[in-house]
Amino acid sequence: MAGSGAVRVAVLGCGVVGTEVVRLLTQQGADLAARAGAPLELVGIAVRDVAAPRDQVVDRALLTSDAESLVDGADVVVEVMGGIEPARGLILRALRGGASVVTANKELLGKDGPTLYAAADEAGVDLYFEAAVAGAIPIVRPVRESLAGDRVTRVLGIVNGTTNYVLDQMTSGGLELGEALAQAQELGFAEADPTADVEGHDAAAKAAILASLAFHTRVSVAQVHREGIMAVTADDIARATATGHVVKLLALAERSGDGVVVRVHPALVPQEHPLASVRGSFNAVFVQAEAAGELMFYGRGAGGVPTASAVLGDVVTVARHKVNGGKGPIESRYAQLPARPVSDAVTRYQVVLRVEDRPGVLAQVWQAVAERGVSIETISQSRAEDDGEYADLQMVTHAATDAALSSTVSDMSELSVVVDVLSVLRVEGV
Repeated sequence: MAGSGAVRVAVLGCGVVGTEVVRLLTQQGADLAARAGAPLELVGIAVRDVAAPRDQVVDRALLTSDAESLVDGADVVVEVMGGIEPARGLILRALRGGASVVTANKELLGKDGPTLYAAADEAGVDLYFEAAVAGAIPIVRPVRESLAGDRVTRVLGIVNGTTNYVLDQMTSGGLELGEALAQAQELGFAEADPTADVEGHDAAAKAAILASLAFHTRVSVAQVHREGIMAVTADDIARATATGHVVKLLALAERSGDGVVVRVHPALVPQEHPLASVRGSFNAVFVQAEAAGELMFYGRGAGGVPTASAVLGDVVTVARHKVNGGKGPIESRYAQLPARPVSDAVTRYQVVLRVEDRPGVLAQVWQAVAERGVSIETISQSRAEDDGEYADLQMVTHAATDAALSSTVSDMSELSVVVDVLSVLRVEGV
């Protein structure tokens, strides 16, 4: 496209993120043109309802409900509408028509990324998605490009701002989960329906994307073990604080033998670990690689302005490719590592049991643990607050497979001296 003039940019969606993308394209046009090597001309904004109220930065003359025609006339298509359809069809139409695509759609990439990658490769155009994983944090490009000469062994991250805010408020403010979630909704950190966040769906889609990039293999969201935060209690938070830990919803992807295990679940993180200090709605991703060692990427993981920043970074890059020729990296899936179940993951458990407060109980618990080949690192006992006949045993295991640890908990729960299993949390970042 060298010497052919402006790069025509179409935006699909004009919600919170779309509006901020339009604002940056409009207000920083001269700087963006200098960086891209040509003016970036906003040729249209596809929306469902042209008549709906909009921010004054949006030129209503650019609004259209005919997304297909808009896509057909663009050099670069920015998809910030979300969801599976019509986003998927429009992205494929753009790619097959020769337009590069920038998307923030983690749900679509997590479920059907390979179809989009294949379409981009076949057409010889770019598909960029920095904003799909952690908002403004540059993590996709470092993993996909900067670490391309290294061997990543593990990715560990906080990739959902809503759940991090909720857990942080439970820790710092002593709130119950429901109270913290309501506060997050009032402040705009959580949607009216927070299911995708609190049940871990959002984090799982992002984990699938990161795992695919880090391990050069295709991982879908269906292959990610997922647990949300709704079972986390104020007692869990208090016990974590007492033992020098913080509860976080973590996304983890790691090599396991000849495969990869990808999981999302609440976990105890030692207070000295860098992820423990990630507060409020911030995100952070911790990457371990053989040569580079430990790297951490930190910043705002959500919100219109931070996400738009990541989108525009991709827009400038793909526009520069349009101007000067060439394209960015294609999908790397040469490794083709099989996805392993969470039972193969090596982790540690913290288990809290309510037991009868009488002699011989601890010996029975030890025996149940030993029979599974699991060893206990620490154990403590306290009198149950609500009943003098019972005691609470809190134990942390040494590392073992999740299958062995899960079976151990099941065995302990069946002991006649065990009244209840009060809590089971994995311990990570050790």
